[in-house]
Amino acid sequence: MAQFIKVYPQNPNEKEIAKIVKVLQEGGLIIYPTDTVYGLGCDITNNKALERVAKIKGIKLEKANFSFVCSDLSNISDYVKQIDTATFKILKRSLPGPYTFILPGNNNLPKAFKNKTTVGIRVPDNAIALEIVKQLGNPIISTSIYDDDEVIEYSTDPELIFEKWQNLVDIVIDGGYGDNSPSTIIDLSGPEPVVVREGKGDIDIF
Repeated sequence: MAQFIKVYPQNPNEKEIAKIVKVLQEGGLIIYPTDTVYGLGCDITNNKALERVAKIKGIKLEKANFSFVCSDLSNISDYVKQIDTATFKILKRSLPGPYTFILPGNNNLPKAFKNKTTVGIRVPDNAIALEIVKQLGNPIISTSIYDDDEVIEYSTDPELIFEKWQNLVDIVIDGGYGDNSPSTIIDLSGPEPVVVREGKGDIDIF
């Protein structure tokens, strides 16, 4: 059964974060808060953990479109091809924030993502998620536990999330109530920005 760990978003406790990071390093799965809905995540470099997430989501790992949660803009540049000034300005203006940006991936993508030409990148405006990624030293994947068919409270109330997910993951973080609208997805991999999904992030950022 999963651990249920309370972490305060204003001032994440280092001991609790270290405990979460250790579980990720050992191939564990976590449910964690972001600036949008709660996310299901694992270490992007751990194939076994990625397989577990894909299984939960009912998809094959090679078909999965998991986003990476990065700690900041320089962390993003580890995984994407050189970006032009216009793209950089959009990222700088919008992040941290409730966006997922699709960008061309580079050769540093972990093994499970080698067949991808693009990668979705998140830098959520949430101190808990950012602290986890900083301490871990590389991104975690992000796939929302939000489900259009589910009762909406599941994706916002950590206790209800724990009830539903406790046998599927290793840690559920209680970082307070989540939001119930997902991130705005914008594809920046082509010549023009394309809004793929309108969510919490304002699309008037170009």
